[in-house]
Amino acid sequence: MPLPRTRGKALRQRLAELRGPDVPAKALDARALAALAANPGCKRRAILDGAGVNKAALASALGTPSVFGQSQFAFTRGNAFEAKVKADGGAELLRLVHEKLDRRAEPPAGAHVPDLSATGPEGRAARTALALREATAAPGTWTLLDHPMLALDVAGSPAFLEPDAVVAHPDGSWTVVEIKSFPMLDGSADPAKVGAAARQAAVYVLALEEVAARLDPAPEVRHRILLVCPKDFSNLPTASAVDVRKQRAVTGRQLARLTRVEDIADTLPEGVCFSPELPAAELTSAVESVPATYAPECLSACELAFHCRDRSRAAGAVTSLGRSVRAELGGLATIGDVLSAARGEAGDPEDPAVAALRRAARLRAEALESLGPQAPADATTGGAV
Repeated sequence: MPLPRTRGKALRQRLAELRGPDVPAKALDARALAALAANPGCKRRAILDGAGVNKAALASALGTPSVFGQSQFAFTRGNAFEAKVKADGGAELLRLVHEKLDRRAEPPAGAHVPDLSATGPEGRAARTALALREATAAPGTWTLLDHPMLALDVAGSPAFLEPDAVVAHPDGSWTVVEIKSFPMLDGSADPAKVGAAARQAAVYVLALEEVAARLDPAPEVRHRILLVCPKDFSNLPTASAVDVRKQRAVTGRQLARLTRVEDIADTLPEGVCFSPELPAAELTSAVESVPATYAPECLSACELAFHCRDRSRAAGAVTSLGRSVRAELGGLATIGDVLSAARGEAGDPEDPAVAALRRAARLRAEALESLGPQAPADATTGGAV
């Protein structure tokens, strides 16, 4: 549900203050939303993304620069490949959509390619919605939307997303198209890269479903997206249909769990600002005023991961060991608590996690005792290593 106009205006002003004076907002993209949905409990990422803070610049100012980013060569190569796929009014792209997703339809002899230009992201999103409505009202034709703009409500704040393409089929259904520059060798690509593309496409599917829900009747948003990649080691396009129903369900559920941005903003001290231009000590204090939920998976998804990892390790938090380990340890929140429980110095013996740790410690001690005097002492546990 959208915020009331006055409250929405106040929130936008508050978020602008968090970015810093005259600092432009960094728009949320599908990749950032997919990463945000993977860690919905992290209030730090939620408020920084909601405020449009450039986390890469922030990480550098904190002294823990991120390693994210695409080389200029890869960027140029990707743009050239996308232009090749969409050449001649998207003829090759539509051929791949027909071949991989909709063989029952008439082959696309041509397609309507509407002009989606407008002022600002809101204007482009409205123009995209109009083009989709017009395409649905004209059955029997193919329509290609090149870089449409979609809006998705995320924790009470709108995010504007730009997929590579959306195709409206002759039956009125819609398909998301993702164009990537990594190769597809012998019909398959790197599973990790395909998974990342699927999670990103799932965000577009969710946004497209919001557009469809405003139409009567609502057109079908297909849950099989088209992933277009270079074939083998050439620059020729090939494609694969990827079912993103699982990713869509997980992403939708996680985004729904996100704490609303205005709720987080209301808890921050007055005057807090995340501008990279601030002195390091003041900036660190501002960032630390928002709790983070670090996990090793953040290293592949968040620009602030190195900063949060350093803080997590300094605090001895078990989350630095991974979510699965954290889940097994129950109420033991620090590594110090874990070691104390294993040595029998603290913890409830009836706690399954404590009992398991003590049993593991006994088994370890017995195994090391069997090694004899050649086992060196371990100052951490008081035993041998």
